[in-house]
Amino acid sequence: MPTMSLSLHLLFVVSISFLIHKSSGSFLAPPSSIINPSKVKQISWKPRAFVYEGFLTDLECDHLISLAKSELKRSAVADNLSGESKLSEVRTSSGMFIAKGKDAIIAGIEDKISTWSFLPKENGEDIQVLRYEPGQKYDAHYDYFADKINIARGGHRIVTVLMYLTDVAKGGETVFPNAEEPPRRSRTPAKEDDLSECAKRGIAVKPRKGDALLFFSLYPTAVPDTNSLHGGCPVIEGEKWSATKWIHVDSFDKNVEAAGNCTDMNVSCERWAALGECTNNPEYMVGTAELPGYCRRSCKLC
Repeated sequence: MPTMSLSLHLLFVVSISFLIHKSSGSFLAPPSSIINPSKVKQISWKPRAFVYEGFLTDLECDHLISLAKSELKRSAVADNLSGESKLSEVRTSSGMFIAKGKDAIIAGIEDKISTWSFLPKENGEDIQVLRYEPGQKYDAHYDYFADKINIARGGHRIVTVLMYLTDVAKGGETVFPNAEEPPRRSRTPAKEDDLSECAKRGIAVKPRKGDALLFFSLYPTAVPDTNSLHGGCPVIEGEKWSATKWIHVDSFDKNVEAAGNCTDMNVSCERWAALGECTNNPEYMVGTAELPGYCRRSCKLC
């Protein structure tokens, strides 16, 4: 079993302190990213999962949706062996990514996420905004990786912060089928009549505009937590908008190629480019000037 890294040890210690003192109001944070611990409710300990009620303001929710509307594309999933992004009936939403620091509102949201998770902003991916229309869903899955390609950049995803941007009339819950309830639940469970049949198969969180769900995909020892299996239930009535921030155990912002060295970082880059991945998966394939992607040569950017 891997030994616990210092950073993960500190994260666990601070997280425990956070829970112990959450009702005392003693938590300190920069003025631009103040977190109110009394609004955080534990929903599970296996996996470690918490809901922050009112994490985002209506303005922040509406702003995320407005930035995403014109750029939505069919969502993809990562192949377990190759790491390649592909379309799948497992995930039928549409989505797009918003670059870190795109504007003052996005930067403020990033600050809040970092403060709540106790993880540096550079460990996070860009925010992914998703839209689920009636019938659309995301089957149960893990957020940690099974392929070496994605793990190479920032390591495993340790934390997921899922922010709900709209209320959903019915369905669209986030469900943890393998989760265990804490001995004393600090969040009043949703009434059974309020939940879809899908959501009744485990511990579920009902989408409410402004709320955010934070859960850990790894144990403090850095071992993947199989209890973190989760899915997005089909939307039955209405439309669901959400925004996801995946946070890794290490920096996700490290350059993956030396300055002036134009090379592909994966032997499959040429094939992926021919399949249209330069457009479908630009974060991985192309990247940015500050953070180049893995397949810049095949995408004809250098």
